[in-house]
Amino acid sequence: MKKIIVIGLGAGNLEGLPLGIYRILKGAKHLYLRTEKHPVVAELLAEGVAYESFDDVYKAHDQFPEVYEEISDRLFRMVEEKDEIVYAVPGHPLVAERTVQLLMDRAEEQGVEIKVKGGQSFLDPVFASLKIDPVEGFALLDGTDLQKHQVQPNLHHLICQVYDAFVASDVKLTLMEAYPDDYPVTVVTAAGVTEEERIQTIPLYELDRLDNYSNLTTVYVPPTEEDRALNRQFWRLREIVAILRSPNGCPWDREQTHQSIRKNLIEETYEVLETIDDEDPEAMCEEMGDLLLQIMLHSQMAEEEGYFTVQDVIAGLNEKLIRRHPHVFGASNAEDADEALQNWEDIKKKEKQGKGKETISRLDGVPRDLPAILKAYKYQKKAADVGFDWDELSEVLDKVKEEWEELKEAQTLEHRREELGDLLFVIVNIARFMKIDPEEALALTNKKFYYRFSYIEKKIIEAGKTFENTSLDEMENWWQEAKQKKKEEEGI
Repeated sequence: MKKIIVIGLGAGNLEGLPLGIYRILKGAKHLYLRTEKHPVVAELLAEGVAYESFDDVYKAHDQFPEVYEEISDRLFRMVEEKDEIVYAVPGHPLVAERTVQLLMDRAEEQGVEIKVKGGQSFLDPVFASLKIDPVEGFALLDGTDLQKHQVQPNLHHLICQVYDAFVASDVKLTLMEAYPDDYPVTVVTAAGVTEEERIQTIPLYELDRLDNYSNLTTVYVPPTEEDRALNRQFWRLREIVAILRSPNGCPWDREQTHQSIRKNLIEETYEVLETIDDEDPEAMCEEMGDLLLQIMLHSQMAEEEGYFTVQDVIAGLNEKLIRRHPHVFGASNAEDADEALQNWEDIKKKEKQGKGKETISRLDGVPRDLPAILKAYKYQKKAADVGFDWDELSEVLDKVKEEWEELKEAQTLEHRREELGDLLFVIVNIARFMKIDPEEALALTNKKFYYRFSYIEKKIIEAGKTFENTSLDEMENWWQEAKQKKKEEEGI
């Protein structure tokens, strides 16, 4: 069987190579290097070791994944011609070496044996140079593909493959999602290599301003207990809520139940909606935090009772989002928003049937505790989906006139309440026909009323008067004045 022998060049000079690896290098008939930019290579060249490198591949591609794919492709073509080749990489073959992983993944289909030999990884000299103990917990991450969810500020981080300032810039921006801009980071180049090792500690915002990056560069980010870093982590929020509910926590939080804070969830939701209407991002951020706290409290209570955890909540949501978006995560298609929504509803219906929760009525899926106007709107939409609807807006307007007359004719309080409800229900139908959310429309009017009425209050105070000695005509004039002033402010 054709064979690729993979070896590591270690992290330093020739003296650091194991004897077995040295002999393989000296005896290799066909030696290929991922890169010749390594301290050992010059010494091997001086000893007459011949090789070919893949440095030209780096110049041919803009993205590292493309580089690694081409190198592995070339190696399989080489071994096809030569039966056995030696492939040498910096450090250890199984530490931060994507090309080696690609070789092993495709070996069986290519009919090639991959024999991985040893080599010293860069980790030992880096730990020694930084004088840190990895048993405290550390994360080894790839600088060319660093994701913000991988960063955990309470751990040591070693970020390798920071080849140049462009990679360093991407790393910096990702780290800034978790750490303050001035957080100290250490850049280690050629760790353990005599006369070449360089260690620089700089603030995070300067990470891409150095000029000595190479394939031997590692960025070290120390762990922190600073609140400004830890408070950005989801696990920290969960920890704080658990502490508040613990025996040594807050007496008020400990006493709460799902029912006792039920109304808080509704109130916080409406406060978020208010910030959306006000177009106030700063307030929205704060109020969304308050809303999230309600989710966390309910989840913590459920965890204490042994029902579920917030992790279960997240897992269930992720699974649902993937399952109900087959046009994104599967093979289905959705040409527009309406088709995507229909996909969602169809899958939702099948899920309920699978759980034995098929509803008696199509209207049963509308939450019981929705505000009455929004509930009416959703009822009407579900009925319209199966053809129970007017054909034209004019028909709905005629129905409004009919309900208005019936309301005027009603004599008792009970009858008037009923007819007023009918009239409001038809008004909601008008909103639906016009593709207007009635809740949003009424919220806008409420906001408008608040502005104008508070303007009247302000004018009464400025005039040194009270409502009792202010005429309706005066209040109407100020109402119109407020209306005109708002139009001028909005450039209408």
